[in-house]
Amino acid sequence: MRKVALLTENLGVKIGGKEILRNLNIELPERRILAVMGPSGSGKSTLLRAVNRLLDTVPSCEVSGRVVIHGVDAYSSDPYKVRRLTGMVFQVPNPFPNMSIYDNVAIGPKLNGLVKDRRELDDLVRWALERAMLWDEVRERLKDPPHKLSGGQQQRLCLARALALRPKLLLLDEPTANVDPINAAKIEEALRSLVETQEISIIFVTHTPHQAMRISDYVAFLYMGELVEFGLTQEIALNPKHELTRRFLKGEV
Repeated sequence: MRKVALLTENLGVKIGGKEILRNLNIELPERRILAVMGPSGSGKSTLLRAVNRLLDTVPSCEVSGRVVIHGVDAYSSDPYKVRRLTGMVFQVPNPFPNMSIYDNVAIGPKLNGLVKDRRELDDLVRWALERAMLWDEVRERLKDPPHKLSGGQQQRLCLARALALRPKLLLLDEPTANVDPINAAKIEEALRSLVETQEISIIFVTHTPHQAMRISDYVAFLYMGELVEFGLTQEIALNPKHELTRRFLKGEV
């Protein structure tokens, strides 16, 4: 029986009294990729932030229901424990500008005591950069600042930084929206490789149905804060059950 990476039960979010998400029920098996689709304002990014408790810092935010990550009840646990289970990559690349490429990846493991010595840290940094498909491009430049990288390379550096903490669940908010097609393809390839070779599960937000169909195993389609449709990607691609899903896949929503 396959274990569950993420379970949400009647998940709801209100900010300033306005309902952003309502009654979301999702069950994602481990080592699978879930694509979260929907038009702007449908609550996709809010879902990611509800999962890793980034909404804790938002004033007048109310979260209801349950979020369970690999058996850990997110809202009954220490938020730092929850964030250790999850890695986050945002839409706009945000490497630490005053750190080298190496230190951008190494900072998380060092602060969290994940390594015993420099050799182990070197191995972990290389591993993360390899998984982000960036190692060959930066192996001779590890002391350089990240601004010397292209935007797409910076985004892959942010992916490596998230992976260095060895998360169980990786969250990505439109990770290819601001990168060129070559880097976007490398990010997509990296994500597929991660679920196939590592014990990790992935949720990524996308506006692009074609991207979801290329790399995801499951799709969640949100519309105005509600989960309209959830299921296997292939089934939804071939036979969406809801009219809104069909229209979105055709570019009409």
